[in-house]
Amino acid sequence: MRIPRIYQQAPLQQGQSLALDADASNHLARVLRMQAGQELILFNGEGGQYQARIDLVEKKSVHVLIGEFNDRDCESPLPIHLGQVISRGDKMELTIQKSTELGVREITPLFSKRCGVKLSGERLAKKHQQWQKIAISACEQCGRNQVPLIHPPMPLEQWIQEKTPELKLNLHPRAHYSINTLPQPEHGIRLLIGPEGGLSEEEIELCSGSCFEELLLGPRVLRTETAAMTAITALQCRFGDLA
Repeated sequence: MRIPRIYQQAPLQQGQSLALDADASNHLARVLRMQAGQELILFNGEGGQYQARIDLVEKKSVHVLIGEFNDRDCESPLPIHLGQVISRGDKMELTIQKSTELGVREITPLFSKRCGVKLSGERLAKKHQQWQKIAISACEQCGRNQVPLIHPPMPLEQWIQEKTPELKLNLHPRAHYSINTLPQPEHGIRLLIGPEGGLSEEEIELCSGSCFEELLLGPRVLRTETAAMTAITALQCRFGDLA
């Protein structure tokens, strides 16, 4: 069995005995049915990871003994901040999961005029927490030791007007730039992916006025979740660490 990787939002230190949180304990004991003496890997998002061994399995908790530190780093050299207009159903979750696997460092869920999702208050807060958990789970699976930050959702207009030195990109079928003609991004990339119905003409103009370059992926119109994964993959191939 592949050695499981577990995220813990806690200080980690070699030689430390640690009681894992409820979610991790349940996963190891009830889902994977692991026993005392079996190995796992722990990381806390601050870089690197620790070898660990299960010391005790109780009814509601699993205790581990933390071993050697490994400074393994598989972060992409290309910082990407994805601004994704919130999509319906499980499409947003899929986008967050796959973007994490592809190396995105930050994700901001956005509301636009044609956004088909209406969330606010407690429901929005719970959804935000769920998205961050999805990013953590994706890191456990793909081997990343630094968890992408899922920012609180905000209006599109607010996000595109933030001051940043990143190369700003907006997918659009009338664009002049393709991935292969982009200049080298010296300070990372801020990538905007619109909703299922596309951005309005007013929003497209606002993006242009905020120095977003329009980017063409190809001759076909892609769904919002496909567009995000395709653009990130292409950017990582051109400027990042995908061969």
